[in-house]
Amino acid sequence: MPIVPKLVEKLQRHPKRIVFPEGGDPRILQAARQWVTKRMGAPILLGDRAAIKAAAAKLDINLQGMRIIEPERSEEFEALAVQLEQIRRIKGLRSTEAREALKNTSYYATMMLVTGQADALVSGATASAASGLRPIFQIVPRFEHVQTASSLIVLDFDEKKVGSDGSLFLADCGVIPEPTAEQLCDIAISTAMIARHLTGETPRVAMLSYASKSASNHPSLIKVRQATELARARARSAFLDLEIDGELQVDAALDAVVADMKGVTSSVAGKANVLVFPDLNSGNIAFKLVHALAGANAYGQILTGLTKPAAEISRGASAHDVFGAAAIVGCQAIDRRLLFGSA
Repeated sequence: MPIVPKLVEKLQRHPKRIVFPEGGDPRILQAARQWVTKRMGAPILLGDRAAIKAAAAKLDINLQGMRIIEPERSEEFEALAVQLEQIRRIKGLRSTEAREALKNTSYYATMMLVTGQADALVSGATASAASGLRPIFQIVPRFEHVQTASSLIVLDFDEKKVGSDGSLFLADCGVIPEPTAEQLCDIAISTAMIARHLTGETPRVAMLSYASKSASNHPSLIKVRQATELARARARSAFLDLEIDGELQVDAALDAVVADMKGVTSSVAGKANVLVFPDLNSGNIAFKLVHALAGANAYGQILTGLTKPAAEISRGASAHDVFGAAAIVGCQAIDRRLLFGSA
């Protein structure tokens, strides 16, 4: 069963508020309507009220159950501006600059997220990745053990039996061009924890490369080996329930027969549900290739390593993609004990 219907059921039991900075975009409106119809919580649409209403009317979308906020006219504007100034004071942000920044719906949405006025955020429908990510990375704190925030893509196959019941978690596919071994360690652990939160399964993390357990000492292989050992050590020290192996080729990570033929034996080989790529080129190309040629659903980018759930979707995303990304970050906001009955 694909992952999104499972997440919908969880959100129907534990509804969440999702803030959309680009509230007038047709795909956002369609996803928000679906969110309300399925009783998953309350969408928060940011933008010009008249423009949002006009866009909804054009699409014959009922806005009932959705909250519309015009940042500059909001009763919370001044209080959020003060809080933004305090958060960014160390970077020299002044009061006038905080108020100006907050007029940008991406900054306003991020402040709603960090102050608990929204449970999760989905942006990127019309903005470039850089402008959408900037306020999130500037304002949302990282987890204490994480030095580097990154991103993941969830690939969801309707029938193919790979990963977690047809779902694979791929990272990093959107943020760090040339990660170091230490950054790959962060990426592996952060992605694994989200996979565990959403599926309830033990993450089986494959640190990918062009070779499997090679004798070569090529620098790219050495980096993946170092990252594997760093991630294993961190998982042990934090008592994390996950399995990590590397370096592995992607076929050995996903296909048990291939893994056996190549003499790769581990709890991950042939059974991986988390794929960590050695660099952004390989990760981004891989997920887009599979999405285009295999017809897999692709949800993300889901940002990782942050204390609040957020997604930065592609400007080419469909309403279906927006809804799936919202379901993922919405479920991240649900306490794991409520999802699966254990900490």
